[in-house]
Amino acid sequence: MSASFSLARVTAIIIKEFQQMLRERLTFAMAIGVPVMQLILFGYAINNDPKGLPTALVAYDNGPLARSLVASIQNTGYFSIRAQPATEAQAERLLETGEIQFAIVIPPDFSRRVIRGEKPAVLVAVDATDPSAASNAIAALGQITPLALAHDLTGTLAGLQPRDAPFELRIHRLYNPEGLTRYNIVPGLIGTILTMTMVMLTSLAMTRERERGTMENLLATPVRPFEVMVGKITPYILIGYVQLSVILLAAILLFEVPILGSLTLLMFVIGLFMLANLGVGFTFSTLATNQLQAMQLTFFFFLPSMLLSGFMFPFRGMPQWAQWLGETLPLTHLLRAVRAIMLKGATFGEIAPNLWPMALFLLVVGAIALKRYRQTLD
Repeated sequence: MSASFSLARVTAIIIKEFQQMLRERLTFAMAIGVPVMQLILFGYAINNDPKGLPTALVAYDNGPLARSLVASIQNTGYFSIRAQPATEAQAERLLETGEIQFAIVIPPDFSRRVIRGEKPAVLVAVDATDPSAASNAIAALGQITPLALAHDLTGTLAGLQPRDAPFELRIHRLYNPEGLTRYNIVPGLIGTILTMTMVMLTSLAMTRERERGTMENLLATPVRPFEVMVGKITPYILIGYVQLSVILLAAILLFEVPILGSLTLLMFVIGLFMLANLGVGFTFSTLATNQLQAMQLTFFFFLPSMLLSGFMFPFRGMPQWAQWLGETLPLTHLLRAVRAIMLKGATFGEIAPNLWPMALFLLVVGAIALKRYRQTLD
């Protein structure tokens, strides 16, 4: 063997590596696709300053000053009036179900009391389960308060313009009065941790069988594809519940996050979520030829799940196309359901709109996994 450096030998190794890379098309596609996906998501989809937040308006006074106040609030760009319930109780119901993020209540005789200099109080109730999503909107309210009625208190009413605001804004942060970030992060970690582990463990388990040559032994048995799927998935469901127990204990003992709703309902929702992610992992195992590809596919699924679900960034701050993509991911619906159960004490009926998308996702990926597994058998 020659001890001198040979450019020809190095060139041969380089050519060999390029050929090997081109043979593994999935690995090559991941190497190109992941950076492109990151650029698109971080460049276009992520927004820490959400605007057009869904708002309910309960206007017990429709006088000119009340209308001016509403117009000023809308002109900030942070509030979009989606509902005008007749009572405050109806607005609170919309907050509980997550249909709105703000409820603004204008009291009776608002205009008359402003003219009299009585400084009436306007209630702004906020769904504070995600403090970062509402912080800028609340700050905008504080800025418009002294100027909201400036154009109305003119002429004979000019003397009524006080140095401070002619009315009082009372901000009620519901479900997280202190605005603690951990109330939002810790429930979200349940979903993100389970997404990574469930998808990765299942996809690696099947590809490991193929790499070690034990898949042939499994295929030689009379076990049907659905039975293989159930047998492979069941142990990881138990592992998932062990992880869940650790997270919940830490949430209660270390971070003092409340669990106001049913623990049984919480377990059921997370069980459905785990099945959906295990189905994804099983599908990836039928696509990957080795464990490296399985890891790459896991990351390719985990990255948009984490970024588009509302875990790291406000969901309503994303553009519409990103929200549509986020709605297809089970993590998005799990976060809403878990936060509603833990922080709002939501019931089954209140979280049902977030259950059927996860069930549908499970059926779709389960059907794909079974079809792909049958092709592997052939």
